[in-house]
Amino acid sequence: MSESLTQLQDAAQIIYQTMPPTPQYCWPLLCQHLGTEVWLKHENHTPVGAFKIRGGINHFHQLQHKRQKPRGVVSATRGNHGQSVALAAGRAGIPCTIVVPHGNSIEKNAAMQALGGELIEHGDDFQASLEYASQLRDQQGLHMVPSFHPDLVTGVGTYSLELFNAVSDLDICYVPIGLGSGICGMLKARDALGLKTAIVGVVSTLAPAYAESFQQRQLISAPAVTEIADGMACRTPVAEALAQIYQGVDHIVQVSDDDVRDAMRRLYIATHNVAEGAGAAAYAAAFQERDRISGKKVGVVLTGGNVDKQVFADILQG
Repeated sequence: MSESLTQLQDAAQIIYQTMPPTPQYCWPLLCQHLGTEVWLKHENHTPVGAFKIRGGINHFHQLQHKRQKPRGVVSATRGNHGQSVALAAGRAGIPCTIVVPHGNSIEKNAAMQALGGELIEHGDDFQASLEYASQLRDQQGLHMVPSFHPDLVTGVGTYSLELFNAVSDLDICYVPIGLGSGICGMLKARDALGLKTAIVGVVSTLAPAYAESFQQRQLISAPAVTEIADGMACRTPVAEALAQIYQGVDHIVQVSDDDVRDAMRRLYIATHNVAEGAGAAAYAAAFQERDRISGKKVGVVLTGGNVDKQVFADILQG
């Protein structure tokens, strides 16, 4: 057994002490819409409504049991990572400060506070919040919980391990890219299992940094102004994530905000599941490439369902 597979299996057992595996379903209306067999991985079914919880649980377990327990932690987020950090820090008895940009999701902010996080609004985008969180780390001697870290990659990689073990012979999988933990976790699981599944990344046309970096094989920053896919609103990629993406990802698809809204509606109509913008992006990409994937067995990751009520109501009304 490879070291990577052992790491993923160990992380899964840690995570399952908090939550069960999430399901993957082959929804008939989605298959009909794409014209092929499609399996939807429901990471919207976790205790915080998104896949990020897996990374947080694993990271804090490693801090408590294999490293030094910090006196306090700080992190920057648009919401789902912050919920993961707040939940895991609270269970570990560690004070937690979360920095979010101004105008962040009201309901994600409320969820982070309900989980025990001290919320600070700073900056106009994630990058500005991250820079401020780094200042707080230095000033207050806190442990920074980054959005990309080997512990997080291994933790979130457990959803891909579940998917690959549950559905054999997947030809292709679509996964959105925020800062890269989800797609790198999928690469780790695929390679640990020795599979040939093509992994396709998805970004917003209004946050194309990872797509442009992938195309030019160098780190490129780009504006992140998507209105609906805040989980993919990355201005500056992570070099470590890019290195893994260069090596293992087949290609990257860009989807517009309108594509994402259409996918959110389609997912609700076909499955009655709520998908946030980034959570619907993978399905939007699969639909964009429906001719290319005809006759293939397709995996699509619904990474989260944390969208504000009024935003989702407006999208459903078209």
